[in-house]
Amino acid sequence: MKSQLPQAVEVCHDLLKWMIPQLDKMPRSRRFTLGLHMEQSLLAILENLVSASYNQNKKQFLSIANQKIGLVQHLWRLCMELKLISMKKYHFGTSLIIDLGKQTGGWLKSLKA
Repeated sequence: MKSQLPQAVEVCHDLLKWMIPQLDKMPRSRRFTLGLHMEQSLLAILENLVSASYNQNKKQFLSIANQKIGLVQHLWRLCMELKLISMKKYHFGTSLIIDLGKQTGGWLKSLKA
């Protein structure tokens, strides 16, 4: 059942649902460093997006989420460069991260208008 939360929250939820199993497949030496950091960053993004949904000061939460999305993009690229994920998974994950960035950025931009 889908909630009535903004689309960015749903996109982040779907990204996490896809990404966590990918991170679980990383070698143990990276799963508890790079993988864990990515998962925690994605969970923080989700937390900030949900907080923005329920608070008056949405801009503060969305700005933090936007910064963390940038971090996740770099960490995901690092996973590909270290050959922890396939190129196919890299491209698919990147498209999900970009979609999340567009949703979050659009929401943030709508507050400035």
